[in-house]
Amino acid sequence: MPDMSASAHLAMTHMATLAKELDENKVTPGVLGFLVFAALAVGVWALMKSMNRHMGRVNFEEAPEPETAGTSKKQARGSAA
Repeated sequence: MPDMSASAHLAMTHMATLAKELDENKVTPGVLGFLVFAALAVGVWALMKSMNRHMGRVNFEEAPEPETAGTSKKQARGSAA
């Protein structure tokens, strides 16, 4: 098995030369920015999944109110008479 430290050192030296070619005045989010964005995305996904589960448990059927049904019949009879 080859020595991994030599290949890691070679990769780092290539990355260092690529980093020098970048504009030093340009600000980029980097790895920390990506990790924060990924954490926010996972959090939003978990909240949406939880909300979907809770909305599935809600019963939207409403029972008719007995007072409303009785008063509408009296009003209909009173206007017809």
